[in-house]
Amino acid sequence: MSNDLIAKAAIDRRLAEIITPVIEDMGFELVRVRLMSGKSTILQVMADRPDGGIEVDECAKISQAIGAVLDVEDPILDEYALEVSSPGIDRPLTRLKDFDAFEGYEAKIETTELIDGRRRFKGELAGVEGGEVLINVEEGTIGLQFDWLSDAKLVLTDDLIKEMLRQRKASGAIDENEFDDIETEESAEGDT
Repeated sequence: MSNDLIAKAAIDRRLAEIITPVIEDMGFELVRVRLMSGKSTILQVMADRPDGGIEVDECAKISQAIGAVLDVEDPILDEYALEVSSPGIDRPLTRLKDFDAFEGYEAKIETTELIDGRRRFKGELAGVEGGEVLINVEEGTIGLQFDWLSDAKLVLTDDLIKEMLRQRKASGAIDENEFDDIETEESAEGDT
């Protein structure tokens, strides 16, 4: 199975080879790595906990650890800025297991080649079968080979936001007390 969606370009794959062991040793997973070259060069690294819910201070620790290793290996010729982030709610789906984990949620998928005359598919994820990603589009359920995909991400929906909040609550990432004021106000409105 190719890891194309985690790292697309050759340099990204080289960087993934260097970064992955560092991140995994710390108990995290690499979701995506992209070296973006524009006016300035930015190395974007997206990481997560295996069960989701990475914190800002954890991103900072990962950044320090990756930075140290990259200084030694020195794979990037230009000066660059390192950005480590969490995948966010409308996260990119970069591994076969992501498509399985988010079955039932809406996603946008793009393929490298035309499949049945199109390259963009939007619909509800229907799991994984073999090396294929299943998605329910208007015409029915279709299977796309993981290797065909060039880009895939979740679509921001109310269901997805609810699920992410539920996960964060379950992992203890959200302090219930932060939300007390909001909840009280809402219930007060609901009573009238």
